Amino acid sequence: MAWNEPGGGNRDPWKGKKDSADVEAFLRKLREGFGGLFGGGKGGGGSGSASTPPLGGILLGVVALALVWAVFDSWISIDAQRVGVVLRFGKFDRIMQNGLNLKWPAPIEQVIKVETTSRQTADTVRMLTRDENIVEINFTVQYQVVDAQKYLFAATAVDDTLKQAAESAVRQVIGSSDMDQILSSHGSDIVGETKKVLQATLDAYAVGLNVNEINFQNLLPPHEVKEAFDDVNNASNNQKQAINDAQAYAAKVVPLARGDAAAILADAEGYKTAQIAKATGDAQRFSLIESQYRTAPEVTRKRLYLETMQQVLGHSQKVVDSGNGKNILYLPLDKMKADAAAAAAAATGAAQ
Repeated sequence: MAWNEPGGGNRDPWKGKKDSADVEAFLRKLREGFGGLFGGGKGGGGSGSASTPPLGGILLGVVALALVWAVFDSWISIDAQRVGVVLRFGKFDRIMQNGLNLKWPAPIEQVIKVETTSRQTADTVRMLTRDENIVEINFTVQYQVVDAQKYLFAATAVDDTLKQAAESAVRQVIGSSDMDQILSSHGSDIVGETKKVLQATLDAYAVGLNVNEINFQNLLPPHEVKEAFDDVNNASNNQKQAINDAQAYAAKVVPLARGDAAAILADAEGYKTAQIAKATGDAQRFSLIESQYRTAPEVTRKRLYLETMQQVLGHSQKVVDSGNGKNILYLPLDKMKADAAAAAAAATGAAQ
């Protein structure tokens, strides 16, 4: 079929050969350019292809690439939150501080960046107290890398080591404390002890970590026994409340009872002193009257009679008149009525 036969389209039978010749020409120019770069030239003969670059040109190119790589790989920047651990042929050499640092290019030296800012790990554990109660504790540990070399090479997994050491320290402190002591203090007393135990363990492991803070949250019994524990806790609170009420009542009643007892004793002592003084006075008076009676019996007897009658009749409402030799009783009704009214008024005022 002709190339310009109707119905067959305009197809050039020489087009494929022209494209192939153009590609070969492009590849030949590319080889010549690389040859010029490495110091080579065109080869002889009728082939027209570039010759193989000489060995010196290859070495020069390799050296140039190595120099470029060395320049760009000899500087490293360390930010303020990290330090760089330099390994020379895989062995620790030095520590790089923050800033732009110079080093040997790889593979001579390698730098591992270690973050030195504060980190945090959290865990939830159940453990047994000294009085054989189960408590569930959520705790967090804030720590910081203070020795990057020890942090990288002292242990295989330092973070796991820290977590296990923290759990062990918490178990040690909680296991030596009672449930009431743990809940009443809300962890304030055991936090410091736990921090000391954990830091001592990390120092013994020499992992280059420093514990900044330990926080306890939710110091509670497990939810399976929470209702029973709440009942026991409420009973304990009721017991304490009853004890406090009893102590308050005792503090109120005992001083009153002691005051009443002191008043009774004071009254008794006063009554005793008064009775002794009265008895002593009566005895002395009787002794004086007895001596006077022995001296003048008739006079003394009559004086005693008159004094006795004066005492008896002085408070009586009845008046005895014996002036004419006859005894006449006189009742002062007006005075008796006035005394009765005064007594009633006094009683009414006292009642109000």
